[in-house]
Amino acid sequence: MVVNMSRAATGVYGGVGADERRAARRAQLIETALELLGTEGWQGTTVRAICNTARLTPRYFYESFADLDALLLAVFDAIVQESAAVTLDAVRQAPHSARAKARAAIGAFVQMISDDPRKARVLFIEAMGSEVLARRRFETVRMFAQLVAEQAREFYGRQNQPDALTDVAALMLVGGLAESLLAWLDGTLHLTRSQLIDHCAEVFVATGRVGPGSLR
Repeated sequence: MVVNMSRAATGVYGGVGADERRAARRAQLIETALELLGTEGWQGTTVRAICNTARLTPRYFYESFADLDALLLAVFDAIVQESAAVTLDAVRQAPHSARAKARAAIGAFVQMISDDPRKARVLFIEAMGSEVLARRRFETVRMFAQLVAEQAREFYGRQNQPDALTDVAALMLVGGLAESLLAWLDGTLHLTRSQLIDHCAEVFVATGRVGPGSLR
């Protein structure tokens, strides 16, 4: 009885604290939702299906997430964060060449979604079917476009020359890349992975040269 009371007071069971168990359950729910969303689609990703697959009760679901939308956003955001991390890391490690950096960034992203097709489906397909994910996808495109614009200005030494043209070009590049990847993934675009990366990198390099005064 003393041991049980101690456990209840500290929240430690089997050497694992309450916060750690809660974090582990949250991670399990996110991974389960990714599996269902990336294979069954958002229509098959329900609270009941997630709990049954994860072998957790609804109590534990609502311990971590207010509702299903909150979990879907957590899945989407986790993929976006991973995407940003791998592309920025690739850019930093690539030689100081526009082509090398573009190819490294695009290549890292393409490899990530190729290695785990579930993530590609969430980003490019399921995000269009769910209203909450569609809004987040729109926000994400703008975020990545801003990132591309910042990288272009830094590379070409235009940090102190903010211009609408670079912002427009970045939006077109990010949106166009997403559509190209979707076409490649569904087999509409008949290219090898290397060809896809090379072609997209060339477009980024050519567009990246656009700057203030280029339309005058």
